[in-house]
Amino acid sequence: MSDRANVPTTTRELRSTIADDGEVTLAIAESELSPPGDDQVVVRVDAAPINPSDLGMMFAGADLSQARPADGDHAGVRVPVPGGAAAHEGRLGRAMPVGNEGGGVVVAAGSSDAAQALLGSTVGFLSGNAYAEHRVVAASQCLEMSEGTDPVDAAAAFVNPLTALGMVETMRMEGHSALVHTVGASNLGQMLNRICLDDGVGLVNIVRRDDHVELLRSQGAEHVVDSSADSFVDDLTDALRATGATIAFDAIGGGDLAATLLSRMEVVASEGDEFSRYGSDTFKQVYVYGGLDRAPTVLRRDFGMTWSLGGWLLTPFLGKIGPEEAERLRRRVADEITTTFASSYGTKLSLDDVVDPDHVRRYGRMATGDKALVTPQA
Repeated sequence: MSDRANVPTTTRELRSTIADDGEVTLAIAESELSPPGDDQVVVRVDAAPINPSDLGMMFAGADLSQARPADGDHAGVRVPVPGGAAAHEGRLGRAMPVGNEGGGVVVAAGSSDAAQALLGSTVGFLSGNAYAEHRVVAASQCLEMSEGTDPVDAAAAFVNPLTALGMVETMRMEGHSALVHTVGASNLGQMLNRICLDDGVGLVNIVRRDDHVELLRSQGAEHVVDSSADSFVDDLTDALRATGATIAFDAIGGGDLAATLLSRMEVVASEGDEFSRYGSDTFKQVYVYGGLDRAPTVLRRDFGMTWSLGGWLLTPFLGKIGPEEAERLRRRVADEITTTFASSYGTKLSLDDVVDPDHVRRYGRMATGDKALVTPQA
């Protein structure tokens, strides 16, 4: 094992706890930093993004406008949880680490060849506990970057890049030729746009503001429709007709957007066909992969009988394609981390900032263009 003279024996980290009173506390804690095992490494965490999936673990769906300072020996923030303690019985009283992914430098390594090969390297890593100054993780959880890569660039190497690639791979595996994405101006959406441009895949980008339309068009996107525009339904129909898209990935979840997508796909698919009470034979698929809107998903059922609405998650997808294909996608991410898979951030936060109620209210909005990056060494 490498010399640990410069590696601390403790680390500061963020932990989320739901108490019996039905409130969640996100607080800074200090924990022991164990030596790495044979196949493990110690990563000095320089950066870790706050993704929508992270917010769910951090705050359990709480209304962050009610965030207030928490009492205790360490800095923290406290928020009431909808549904109270009964809705989260499985994690009551458990101080759970948070942070799906991060980037940093390997400062110590176990004895295995795989671990030793990472010593001194900049890596992205997927761990579920990335909001910390240092982390011990398996070498297999790390994605080594090219020499000179900034750890900030490596910080978001898993969730968004592999999700964007997974959408295109799912499209191909299921026999579709083009796709729709509902948060086109997000970091993930911009990555997906670049992938589709590079790979020659038709993409319909749905956004919610005029400036988001211009942003994507400036990046080469051909089909961008604004869901807030009066002409949205007609514009969406035209884009579906132009691309032939019959599969969509929806990060919104609530409301009737999924139904609108299926309905307009059906309109395009039925053009020129004889009338059938069962609709067209064209299979239409919408996958909900996020929950930016927590309201019920509403279906109007005006899209025939050849359709499906389901959920999509990255981890089951990676399990489905197997380790060799997953490694192929990971290597593409590493090779293109500053181009196709580049991320941008609106704010950078220290660990103390993350538990400041004013910052919580800001990053909790998950506004496009204002993504937060945690910088634990600050």
